[in-house]
Amino acid sequence: MARWLGIDVGEKRIGVAVSDEAEILAFPLAVLTVTGEADAERQLRILCEEKKPAGLVVGIPLQMNGLRGPASEKTLAFARRLEERLRLPVTMVDERLSTRQVERMLIESDVRRADRKRVIDKLAAQQILQNFLDARQEKRSGDERPENA
Repeated sequence: MARWLGIDVGEKRIGVAVSDEAEILAFPLAVLTVTGEADAERQLRILCEEKKPAGLVVGIPLQMNGLRGPASEKTLAFARRLEERLRLPVTMVDERLSTRQVERMLIESDVRRADRKRVIDKLAAQQILQNFLDARQEKRSGDERPENA
């Protein structure tokens, strides 16, 4: 099993989460404040050198109808560049509503607006990565079932 990094890409901030090596749980790791794609790539490279992930899980912001829009095309292009430059496999995961769900949870927990802004991106990355890990676990469990089950 291996460690994975989950990434919630934004224009100015990138949320990052990391999994445990058992590929069961995702944990919020960092919010990177970036000045552009080169800076984002540099900071992600440093995290990858430190955490040594098997791959990256990048949230793709699909439209509510499931189609790609300008934001998702930009994220997809960025993810492809990361895959090429960092030489790590990249898996794209639908991130629709992940940030809204996290924000709603923080509001319900009475977290102040300023505090929410500091953590929301890494919590969204955590949710993206956890969805990926859960799907892998479900697939693994399905592969282990006998044919007649």
